[in-house]
Amino acid sequence: MAALNYRHLRYFQVVAHEGNLTRAAQKLNLAQSALSVQIQKLEEQIGHELFERRGRTLVLTEAGRIALDYADEIFRSGDDLLTRLSGLSTNERQALRVGAIATLSRNFQISFLNPVLQRDDVELVIHSGNLRDLLSQLEAHALDVVLCNQAPLRDSKSPWINHLISKQPLSLVGPKAIRKRRLSLEKLLAEYPVVLPGHESGIRPGVDALFERTGIRPVIAAEVDDMAMLRLVAREGMGLAILPPIVVRDELESGLLAELAVLDDVFEEFYAITLKRRFPNPLLKEVLAR
Repeated sequence: MAALNYRHLRYFQVVAHEGNLTRAAQKLNLAQSALSVQIQKLEEQIGHELFERRGRTLVLTEAGRIALDYADEIFRSGDDLLTRLSGLSTNERQALRVGAIATLSRNFQISFLNPVLQRDDVELVIHSGNLRDLLSQLEAHALDVVLCNQAPLRDSKSPWINHLISKQPLSLVGPKAIRKRRLSLEKLLAEYPVVLPGHESGIRPGVDALFERTGIRPVIAAEVDDMAMLRLVAREGMGLAILPPIVVRDELESGLLAELAVLDDVFEEFYAITLKRRFPNPLLKEVLAR
């Protein structure tokens, strides 16, 4: 294989970051046709297409995303060389791009990412949003993994893979003093108002199904989609909260809150959504194995 042409690689880097051939050509002071030829030569040498066209925008392919990571690192290393010779130090870092639905427990996210959280050679890029947008970013190779608590529906054309990485029962959580009464779930919900996950939450259908099966009709003090807000509401004592224990792990360990009852057959499932890739991010393998 011939040596990599770094001029072609630099041109590709600019086009990739601009997302538009015309703007990149203007920035590089080149004719658009000449720039297009240079990109084609790089694709021929690498053996993979680097872009796909969507309207007037150029979107990176999977190979293009890998190539851009290397290009950024290569040219960053050149800058580091100049910086290091001037007496400053630098660190080479790998990137892991994570998407998480906005309502997902922060405690769970930290637990999942724990294998790489303390590493100096890893840069975590975490995006929050709705599942549809995050899956679009995953398909565009802008994310390595999407974390959610509801597996997206798949068919024969769906490109992603659903990894079930954790499953835990829901609990009824409230002030520690209430636990001394040793009341059943039904009696607790009959005497105290309850705070529920909102209807947009992936765990709400299981809670509603439990109420329907048992005939429980609780007084609902609040419905909260965001797990961070649900945690705060539970701490403030607005009502007994139904949630996964991991959401209030610190409060349970400190004794600020107590687990009063476990909801039978109602679980929250945590998924990591990935794409089948020819060039998987090695950091992703570490966190999935954990």
